[in-house]
Amino acid sequence: MRLSGIARDRPVLIAGPTASGKSALALDIAERDGGVIVNADALQVFSDWRVLTARPSEADEARVPHRLYGHVPGDHPYSVGEWLREVAALLDGARRPIIVGGTGLYFKALTEGLADIPPTPPEVRQEADARRAAEGAAALAAELDDETRARIDTANPMRVQRAWEVLRSTGRPIWAWQDDTPPPLLPLDKAEALVLDAVRDWLNDRIADRFERMLAGGALDEARANRATWRPDLPSAKAIGAAELMAHLDGRLSRADTSAAGKIATRQFAKRQRTWFRSNMRQWRAIALP
Repeated sequence: MRLSGIARDRPVLIAGPTASGKSALALDIAERDGGVIVNADALQVFSDWRVLTARPSEADEARVPHRLYGHVPGDHPYSVGEWLREVAALLDGARRPIIVGGTGLYFKALTEGLADIPPTPPEVRQEADARRAAEGAAALAAELDDETRARIDTANPMRVQRAWEVLRSTGRPIWAWQDDTPPPLLPLDKAEALVLDAVRDWLNDRIADRFERMLAGGALDEARANRATWRPDLPSAKAIGAAELMAHLDGRLSRADTSAAGKIATRQFAKRQRTWFRSNMRQWRAIALP
C-alpha cells in the first residue's frame, strides 16, 4: 500500500483493525520519508508473543527504527498511562514518529488527553482481583457512587474493577479524575491521522490466511515456550488465539479446530475494532480497503 499527500514534517498516526496492513504502510512511509515506527498496539508490547501478535519481524525492524515493541514482560499489567509516558519521550526526538496500531484507547489518550490517575497499588489490585473472583463485579459496583455507575459500562467487569480500584486507592471517583484531564500530548490537528477502513470479507480472508501462516511460522512453538508460565489471567494472555493454542497443547483441541477457533476469535476482535474506529475516529482520514 502506498499513499500520497502525507506531510513529511508532521507525526503520522495509523489506526486500523488487525490484519489490515497497518505495519506495512508504516514501513513504507518510514522508508520513503523517514521516521521511527512506534507501536500503538496493547498486545504487541509484550515480550512473550511475537508471532501470535504479528509484531514486525526482525528483518523489518532492521530496515527502520521501531520502538515500544516486545519490551514489556507478559505478567506486567501495562496501562495506557505507561504507554503515553513512553510515547511522550519519543515525540521530541530527532525522527518524526509514525505511530501505528489497533488499540483505539491509546490513540484517544494521545490526541484527546488522559486523566492523570495515580497507579493502583499492588495490594489494592490484589484485593480487587480477589473480590471480583469471589463476589463478582456487581459487589464492587455496589460500592461506587451514583455518578460513576452512570458513566461507566457496569456490564464490563474490568471497567467496574478499575473504577473501584481508583476510588479505593485515591479516595476520589474515577469521573473526577477524568474531568481534570490535561491537554493532549499530540492534538489531532498537529498530525497526519489515518484510519484503515477495511471491507469485512476482504479482511476476513486476510485474517484466515495470516492465522494459518502464524501456525506454520512458529506460533505453536511460541505457545510451547510459554506453556510453563501460562495463566489465563496474565495481561499478555489476551493475545488473540493464545487460549486456543494452549487448548491444543493440552489435547483439548485438534489443530484444525484450533485454527478455526483462532480465526473466529480474530474476526470477532476485528469487528470490535472496526466498530470502535467508526464511532470514535470520524475526524481521521479514512483509507478504504481494499
